[in-house]
Amino acid sequence: MPLVSSKQLLLHAQDEGYAVGAFNVENMEMIQAVVGAAEELGAPVIIQTTPSTIRYAGTDLFFANAQAAAKKARVPVVMHLDHGNSFELAVKAFRSGYTSVMIDGSAQLFAENIALSHKVVEVCHTSGVVVEAELGMVGGKEDDLNVGEGRYTDPDKARAFVDATGIDSLAVAIGTAHGIYQGEPQVDTKRLAKIRAKVAIPLVLHGTSGVPDDTVRECIKLGICKVNYATDLRIAYTKGIQSYLEEDPKVIDPKKYNGRGREYVKAYVMAKIKVCGSEGRIS
Repeated sequence: MPLVSSKQLLLHAQDEGYAVGAFNVENMEMIQAVVGAAEELGAPVIIQTTPSTIRYAGTDLFFANAQAAAKKARVPVVMHLDHGNSFELAVKAFRSGYTSVMIDGSAQLFAENIALSHKVVEVCHTSGVVVEAELGMVGGKEDDLNVGEGRYTDPDKARAFVDATGIDSLAVAIGTAHGIYQGEPQVDTKRLAKIRAKVAIPLVLHGTSGVPDDTVRECIKLGICKVNYATDLRIAYTKGIQSYLEEDPKVIDPKKYNGRGREYVKAYVMAKIKVCGSEGRIS
Protein backbone atom coordinates (compact mmCIF):
# COMPACT_ATOMS: atom_id res chain seq x y z
CA MET A 1 0.00 0.00 0.00
CA PRO A 2 1.13 3.64 -0.37
CA LEU A 3 3.02 5.31 2.45
CA VAL A 4 0.58 6.59 5.08
CA SER A 5 0.34 9.29 7.72
CA SER A 6 1.10 8.31 11.30
CA LYS A 7 -1.79 10.35 12.71
CA GLN A 8 -4.49 7.68 12.80
CA LEU A 9 -1.96 4.94 13.62
CA LEU A 10 -0.78 6.75 16.75
CA LEU A 11 -4.27 7.74 17.82
CA HIS A 12 -5.36 4.10 17.53
CA ALA A 13 -2.30 3.00 19.50
CA GLN A 14 -3.13 5.58 22.15
CA ASP A 15 -6.73 4.38 22.40
CA GLU A 16 -5.77 0.70 22.53
CA GLY A 17 -2.76 0.94 24.84
CA TYR A 18 0.10 -0.11 22.58
CA ALA A 19 2.86 1.70 20.66
CA VAL A 20 4.02 1.84 17.06
CA GLY A 21 7.68 1.00 16.59
CA ALA A 22 9.76 3.65 14.80
CA PHE A 23 13.07 2.47 13.39
CA ASN A 24 15.96 4.52 12.02
CA VAL A 25 17.43 3.23 8.78
CA GLU A 26 20.69 3.86 6.95
CA ASN A 27 20.30 2.02 3.64
CA MET A 28 18.05 -0.11 1.43
CA GLU A 29 18.73 -3.31 3.36
CA MET A 30 17.60 -1.78 6.65
CA ILE A 31 14.41 -0.50 5.03
CA GLN A 32 13.74 -3.99 3.69
CA ALA A 33 14.39 -5.45 7.14
CA VAL A 34 12.01 -3.07 8.92
CA VAL A 35 9.17 -3.54 6.44
CA GLY A 36 9.76 -7.30 6.29
CA ALA A 37 9.53 -7.56 10.08
CA ALA A 38 6.31 -5.55 10.14
CA GLU A 39 4.84 -7.69 7.36
CA GLU A 40 5.65 -10.94 9.14
CA LEU A 41 4.07 -9.74 12.39
CA GLY A 42 1.11 -7.84 10.92
CA ALA A 43 2.16 -4.56 12.54
CA PRO A 44 2.16 -0.90 11.50
CA VAL A 45 5.64 0.55 11.31
CA ILE A 46 7.49 3.86 11.01
CA ILE A 47 10.72 4.22 9.01
CA GLN A 48 12.92 7.13 10.08
CA THR A 49 15.95 9.01 8.76
CA THR A 50 18.08 11.54 10.66
CA PRO A 51 19.82 14.65 9.29
CA SER A 52 23.18 12.85 9.00
CA THR A 53 21.57 9.94 7.17
CA ILE A 54 19.93 12.37 4.77
CA ARG A 55 23.29 14.03 4.11
CA TYR A 56 24.60 10.58 3.17
CA ALA A 57 22.04 9.92 0.43
CA GLY A 58 19.33 12.60 0.36
CA THR A 59 15.61 12.66 1.15
CA ASP A 60 14.55 11.72 -2.38
CA LEU A 61 16.56 8.50 -2.46
CA PHE A 62 15.47 7.33 0.99
CA PHE A 63 11.87 8.23 0.23
CA ALA A 64 11.99 6.27 -3.03
CA ASN A 65 13.32 3.18 -1.24
CA ALA A 66 10.67 3.42 1.48
CA GLN A 67 7.91 4.05 -1.03
CA ALA A 68 8.90 1.02 -3.10
CA ALA A 69 9.00 -1.22 -0.02
CA ALA A 70 5.67 0.13 1.25
CA LYS A 71 3.89 -0.46 -2.07
CA LYS A 72 4.59 -4.18 -1.81
CA ALA A 73 3.52 -4.37 1.84
CA ARG A 74 0.09 -5.12 3.26
CA VAL A 75 0.83 -3.23 6.47
CA PRO A 76 0.85 0.57 6.92
CA VAL A 77 4.30 2.14 6.55
CA VAL A 78 5.13 5.72 7.54
CA MET A 79 8.17 7.68 6.29
CA HIS A 80 9.36 10.05 9.02
CA LEU A 81 12.06 12.68 9.41
CA ASP A 82 13.68 12.14 12.81
CA HIS A 83 15.18 15.11 14.65
CA GLY A 84 14.82 17.57 11.80
CA ASN A 85 17.15 20.33 12.94
CA SER A 86 15.93 23.21 10.77
CA PHE A 87 12.85 24.57 9.06
CA GLU A 88 14.61 24.08 5.72
CA LEU A 89 15.25 20.37 6.30
CA ALA A 90 11.67 19.83 7.47
CA VAL A 91 10.37 21.43 4.28
CA LYS A 92 12.82 19.40 2.18
CA ALA A 93 11.48 16.14 3.64
CA PHE A 94 7.92 17.41 3.20
CA ARG A 95 8.54 18.17 -0.48
CA SER A 96 10.17 14.77 -1.05
CA GLY A 97 6.99 13.08 0.13
CA TYR A 98 7.71 12.17 3.76
CA THR A 99 4.41 11.54 5.50
CA SER A 100 5.62 12.62 8.93
CA VAL A 101 8.16 15.22 10.07
CA MET A 102 9.87 15.92 13.37
CA ILE A 103 11.13 19.42 13.99
CA ASP A 104 13.52 19.44 16.93
CA GLY A 105 13.81 22.89 18.43
CA SER A 106 14.56 21.52 21.90
CA ALA A 107 17.95 23.26 22.04
CA GLN A 108 16.26 26.64 21.70
CA LEU A 109 14.45 28.76 24.24
CA PHE A 110 10.82 27.86 24.95
CA ALA A 111 9.34 30.68 22.87
CA GLU A 112 11.72 30.02 19.98
CA ASN A 113 10.89 26.31 20.03
CA ILE A 114 7.20 27.19 19.86
CA ALA A 115 7.71 29.59 16.94
CA LEU A 116 9.80 27.11 14.92
CA SER A 117 7.49 24.16 15.58
CA HIS A 118 4.38 26.19 14.70
CA LYS A 119 6.01 27.36 11.46
CA VAL A 120 6.63 23.75 10.41
CA VAL A 121 3.07 22.78 11.38
CA GLU A 122 1.67 25.55 9.17
CA VAL A 123 3.51 24.15 6.14
CA CYS A 124 3.05 20.43 6.75
CA HIS A 125 -0.61 20.50 7.70
CA THR A 126 -1.49 21.98 4.30
CA SER A 127 -0.96 18.49 2.86
CA GLY A 128 -1.89 16.36 5.85
CA VAL A 129 1.71 15.67 6.88
CA VAL A 130 1.90 15.27 10.65
CA VAL A 131 4.44 16.99 12.87
CA GLU A 132 6.29 15.77 15.94
CA ALA A 133 8.25 18.16 18.15
CA GLU A 134 10.30 17.87 21.33
CA LEU A 135 10.11 19.72 24.62
CA GLY A 136 12.88 19.29 27.13
CA MET A 137 15.89 17.61 25.58
CA VAL A 138 16.64 13.90 25.31
CA GLY A 139 20.27 13.52 26.37
CA GLY A 140 23.17 11.52 24.98
CA LYS A 141 25.05 11.53 21.68
CA GLU A 142 23.99 10.16 18.33
CA ASP A 143 24.85 11.49 14.87
CA ASP A 144 24.92 15.29 15.19
CA LEU A 145 23.18 15.21 18.57
CA ASN A 146 25.45 15.72 21.57
CA VAL A 147 23.49 17.23 24.45
CA GLY A 148 25.07 15.61 27.50
CA GLU A 149 22.56 14.89 30.23
CA GLY A 150 19.73 16.67 28.46
CA ARG A 151 16.83 18.48 30.06
CA TYR A 152 13.61 16.93 31.41
CA THR A 153 10.18 17.86 30.05
CA ASP A 154 8.12 20.10 32.31
CA PRO A 155 4.50 18.80 32.37
CA ASP A 156 2.94 22.26 32.66
CA LYS A 157 5.05 23.68 29.86
CA ALA A 158 4.23 20.61 27.76
CA ARG A 159 0.55 21.49 27.74
CA ALA A 160 1.22 25.12 26.82
CA PHE A 161 3.67 24.00 24.11
CA VAL A 162 1.16 21.64 22.50
CA ASP A 163 -1.60 24.24 22.59
CA ALA A 164 0.60 26.93 21.06
CA THR A 165 2.16 24.86 18.27
CA GLY A 166 -0.64 22.59 17.04
CA ILE A 167 1.74 19.63 16.77
CA ASP A 168 0.41 16.09 16.37
CA SER A 169 2.77 14.26 18.74
CA LEU A 170 5.22 15.23 21.46
CA ALA A 171 8.65 13.72 22.15
CA VAL A 172 9.29 13.79 25.89
CA ALA A 173 12.53 13.84 27.86
CA ILE A 174 12.15 11.56 30.88
CA GLY A 175 15.63 10.10 31.37
CA THR A 176 16.31 8.18 28.18
CA ALA A 177 19.27 9.14 26.01
CA HIS A 178 20.54 8.76 22.47
CA GLY A 179 23.45 6.48 21.69
CA ILE A 180 24.92 3.72 23.86
CA TYR A 181 24.16 3.75 27.61
CA GLN A 182 27.00 3.41 30.09
CA GLY A 183 24.60 1.95 32.68
CA GLU A 184 20.90 1.20 33.01
CA PRO A 185 18.88 4.35 32.27
CA GLN A 186 16.78 5.81 35.06
CA VAL A 187 13.46 6.58 33.40
CA ASP A 188 11.20 9.00 35.27
CA THR A 189 7.85 7.26 34.85
CA LYS A 190 6.21 9.54 37.42
CA ARG A 191 7.05 12.53 35.25
CA LEU A 192 5.64 10.69 32.24
CA ALA A 193 2.36 10.10 34.06
CA LYS A 194 2.16 13.82 34.89
CA ILE A 195 2.79 14.76 31.25
CA ARG A 196 0.12 12.31 30.09
CA ALA A 197 -2.37 13.91 32.48
CA LYS A 198 -1.67 17.32 30.94
CA VAL A 199 -1.29 16.44 27.25
CA ALA A 200 -3.90 14.74 25.06
CA ILE A 201 -1.87 14.11 21.90
CA PRO A 202 0.31 11.00 21.35
CA LEU A 203 3.61 10.91 23.25
CA VAL A 204 6.92 9.68 21.81
CA LEU A 205 9.85 7.97 23.55
CA HIS A 206 13.30 8.65 22.06
CA GLY A 207 16.62 7.05 22.99
CA THR A 208 15.07 3.62 23.54
CA SER A 209 17.95 1.46 22.30
CA GLY A 210 19.32 -0.17 25.45
CA VAL A 211 16.29 0.60 27.61
CA PRO A 212 15.03 -2.60 29.30
CA ASP A 213 11.93 -4.01 27.60
CA ASP A 214 9.93 -3.98 30.82
CA THR A 215 10.65 -0.27 31.23
CA VAL A 216 9.45 0.37 27.68
CA ARG A 217 6.26 -1.59 28.38
CA GLU A 218 5.66 0.48 31.52
CA CYS A 219 6.09 3.70 29.53
CA ILE A 220 3.57 2.45 26.99
CA LYS A 221 1.08 1.79 29.78
CA LEU A 222 1.60 5.38 30.90
CA GLY A 223 0.85 6.88 27.49
CA ILE A 224 3.80 6.44 25.11
CA CYS A 225 2.46 5.37 21.70
CA LYS A 226 5.52 5.79 19.45
CA VAL A 227 8.84 4.20 20.45
CA ASN A 228 12.05 5.12 18.59
CA TYR A 229 14.94 2.72 18.06
CA ALA A 230 18.15 3.71 16.26
CA THR A 231 21.53 2.74 17.73
CA ASP A 232 20.69 -0.93 18.19
CA LEU A 233 19.72 -1.27 14.52
CA ARG A 234 23.17 -0.05 13.52
CA ILE A 235 24.75 -2.47 15.96
CA ALA A 236 22.67 -5.38 14.63
CA TYR A 237 23.48 -4.57 11.01
CA THR A 238 27.20 -4.30 11.75
CA LYS A 239 27.22 -7.56 13.71
CA GLY A 240 25.52 -9.32 10.81
CA ILE A 241 28.13 -8.15 8.34
CA GLN A 242 30.97 -9.00 10.72
CA SER A 243 29.63 -12.50 11.26
CA TYR A 244 29.55 -13.15 7.53
CA LEU A 245 33.04 -11.76 6.95
CA GLU A 246 34.40 -13.93 9.74
CA GLU A 247 32.90 -16.99 8.05
CA ASP A 248 34.06 -16.01 4.56
CA PRO A 249 36.80 -13.35 4.67
CA LYS A 250 37.41 -13.69 0.92
CA VAL A 251 33.86 -12.75 -0.07
CA ILE A 252 33.62 -9.96 -2.65
CA ASP A 253 29.85 -9.90 -3.21
CA PRO A 254 28.26 -7.15 -1.06
CA LYS A 255 24.84 -8.77 -1.43
CA LYS A 256 25.99 -11.68 0.69
CA TYR A 257 27.20 -9.80 3.76
CA ASN A 258 24.61 -7.03 3.41
CA GLY A 259 21.97 -9.75 3.32
CA ARG A 260 23.26 -11.09 6.64
CA GLY A 261 23.09 -7.59 8.09
CA ARG A 262 19.50 -7.35 6.88
CA GLU A 263 18.64 -10.62 8.62
CA TYR A 264 20.05 -9.37 11.93
CA VAL A 265 18.14 -6.09 11.72
CA LYS A 266 14.89 -7.89 10.87
CA ALA A 267 15.24 -10.14 13.91
CA TYR A 268 15.87 -7.13 16.15
CA VAL A 269 12.91 -5.18 14.76
CA MET A 270 10.59 -8.15 15.19
CA ALA A 271 11.56 -8.40 18.85
CA LYS A 272 10.89 -4.70 19.45
CA ILE A 273 7.56 -4.75 17.62
CA LYS A 274 6.49 -7.38 20.13
CA VAL A 275 7.68 -5.20 23.02
CA CYS A 276 5.59 -2.32 21.62
CA GLY A 277 2.53 -4.56 21.51
CA SER A 278 1.79 -3.74 17.88
CA GLU A 279 2.03 -7.32 16.62
CA GLY A 280 -1.18 -8.45 14.91
CA ARG A 281 -2.77 -4.99 14.94
CA ILE A 282 -3.19 -5.14 11.16
CA SER A 283 -5.38 -8.00 9.94
